[in-house]
Amino acid sequence: MSELEQPPPVVRGRLLAVDQGDRYIGLALCDGLWLTTRPLLVLERSSKAEDFAAINAQIAKHQVVAVIVGLPTNPERADDEAEMPTRASTVRRWASRLAAAISVPLYLWEEQFSSIEAADLIAAQGSERPDRIDAHAAAVILQSFIDAHPLSVALPKPVKNI
Repeated sequence: MSELEQPPPVVRGRLLAVDQGDRYIGLALCDGLWLTTRPLLVLERSSKAEDFAAINAQIAKHQVVAVIVGLPTNPERADDEAEMPTRASTVRRWASRLAAAISVPLYLWEEQFSSIEAADLIAAQGSERPDRIDAHAAAVILQSFIDAHPLSVALPKPVKNI
């Protein structure tokens, strides 16, 4: 790539990561320079409207510039399961609806095994495992996204671009 064809600089700012589950939504946050991530909170799911309002409240409270939603990869499925919706398709549909309800770009990011990695990190720190690790899994997703996007690397195409 020539000097004239450099990708546009990546704008930094606080990111909010979302680990969307059937009963809980884990949220994690990073600082504006993308140096540190931390679990933020776990929401118990109620309705889409209430869930999206709670996420919007965190976006406003923390001046978030983009949302990262963890997208589970699809393990190989048996032929008799081929007609069933995948977890990934469910999350994509949910993320698309969330993107329409927020005022910042939303990115999907691969999150296979984020809960396992979060549990391993908690154990390695010698910390007591909390009742819910969803926010820790969201922090793992966020750190993975940040690690893959140093200043010289353009961001992927968002689900929603503002």
